[in-house]
Amino acid sequence: MRQGKGVVLPFILVTLIWSSTWIVIRDQLGSVPPSWSVCYRFLLAGVAMAIFARLRGVPLSIGGRGLVFAGLLGVAQFVMNFNFVYRAEHFLTSGVVAVVYAMLLIPNSILAFLFFRQPVSRAFIAGSVVAVAGIALMLAHEYRAASVRPDMVILGAAFSVAGLLSASAANVMQGMEIARRLPMVAVLAWAMLIGAGVDALFAWVTTGPPVIEARWSYLAGIAWLGLAGSVVTFPLYFRLIQSMGAGRAAYTSVLIPVIAMLISTLVEGYRWTALAGAGALLAIIGMVVALRTKQA
Repeated sequence: MRQGKGVVLPFILVTLIWSSTWIVIRDQLGSVPPSWSVCYRFLLAGVAMAIFARLRGVPLSIGGRGLVFAGLLGVAQFVMNFNFVYRAEHFLTSGVVAVVYAMLLIPNSILAFLFFRQPVSRAFIAGSVVAVAGIALMLAHEYRAASVRPDMVILGAAFSVAGLLSASAANVMQGMEIARRLPMVAVLAWAMLIGAGVDALFAWVTTGPPVIEARWSYLAGIAWLGLAGSVVTFPLYFRLIQSMGAGRAAYTSVLIPVIAMLISTLVEGYRWTALAGAGALLAIIGMVVALRTKQA
């Protein structure tokens, strides 16, 4: 019971903040190459996380193996995941990308089974199939209604799935023994800083020297994504993973796409159809069924 009370507030904060980040990412897509925007976000987040660690008296020294682990975590979460996300939102509305990411519970649970032998029931598989069918309907709606070429919608979906798998790998890494032995705040600080460095190298090689917009909403977006969307939420979410397990922590994914789709409807003018509505409903029902099974 005490543990249940201890995860409620982190759960709510993670859900509300991450629900807002999808539309903020959309605003970042302009004259600045996506990889540079990702770099700025996690450079700010890494510095802020390191300062936070020092203020809490958490040592930043985590040893050689710890740095290797943080580097791998940083590449999976703060390089691959977010580079794919930013590119996906070039072609899909932010709410739809959020709904695709709601499927995080599926690869989370599969990888947890493969590496940690956490059981996966038939009911979980059935719920996952229903949820995936719902996502497919929403993508079919995007395919029909998109202002970009249909093949670009498919590319956006592929980017979303690739980012999803990268995020899941990073999530399940938090269940490893080394992750439990190291101070999480220090690991995240190093992971973000290493990730930002790799992002910068990738951005420079693929797009050239740094580019930044002086537009206030762009700079405010970097601050929101770097501080609230990263420094506040990632320690809370990874703590949820260690407290509840990777599958149960993904329960946030039931609410995040709902809120994100509401924001997308208000801000981006997302147009609902019977196909999109049926897809969203199936996705939510499937996720609830799958996650209730995992919780049981």
